[in-house]
Amino acid sequence: MVNQWIQTISQKALLSLLYEVSASPKPGLVDRFNAGAHKDMDFFTFMASGAALSNYFNECVSEGVKYSGKNPQELFKALRTIGMEAEKAMFEATNNVNTHKGLIFSLGIICAAASCCMIESKNKNVDTETICTKVSQMTQGLCMRELTSLNKTEDLTYGEKLYQNYGLKGIRGEVENGFPTVRNYSLPVLTKLRSMKTLHWNDILVHTLLHLMAVNEDTNIVARHDLKTLEFVHHYSQRVLDSGGMLIKEGVQMVYEMDREFIMRNISPGGSADLLAVTVIFDLLSN
Repeated sequence: MVNQWIQTISQKALLSLLYEVSASPKPGLVDRFNAGAHKDMDFFTFMASGAALSNYFNECVSEGVKYSGKNPQELFKALRTIGMEAEKAMFEATNNVNTHKGLIFSLGIICAAASCCMIESKNKNVDTETICTKVSQMTQGLCMRELTSLNKTEDLTYGEKLYQNYGLKGIRGEVENGFPTVRNYSLPVLTKLRSMKTLHWNDILVHTLLHLMAVNEDTNIVARHDLKTLEFVHHYSQRVLDSGGMLIKEGVQMVYEMDREFIMRNISPGGSADLLAVTVIFDLLSN
């Protein structure tokens, strides 16, 4: 039974990663139609990266099983070493292009938390809230340790610079708080659209992405540009949603126009793309 869980959870992690990049059109992002606002990667780069990470998700699930009933923060520490190896494998597969660093972090933690919760619940299915509570326990104090109490002023990562300049906690804050943007915005949207049984899975994913882009404090956008550009993305995404988004023909055309404009402006909402994959894995795990 445990081996079956390991395979099931890790497969769903890989699926969520593949579904995210396959959803098209995604404004400014790599998809099946184009490379978005990127010059160093395309759809096939993401395929190579995904293949390189398949064993990683297995390892994260196994760690979750191993640390069930123990200190969740010890589980998080154990994932760090595995995550560094996964990043190395990703860079080797992509010729040093960062395709999935954010999802190595997010999906790895979710895989470990999900398997840990399943063992602790004595073979019962666990819901998104339970997994997210475990994720919060695992990463408690992460922002304080890595952002708030930061003393260095040189060799800062993008995440550290964005916190110092704008107070944005990025994916660290999202994870430590149990993915509130996903739980409060994107997952309810995706769940509702799936229940309608009238939309293609591709259109559900793109429409869900628009909801994320309308609210997410996407550090990828701010790192490339500034807060004003992030505000532009929020307003633009909401305007497309108000016009129907992927639910009507006119809205779909607006998404294509949005993609062209984002490519021209070099805007890539990569943080929202990562949260789309997180949304998908929670949906897959709940089903």
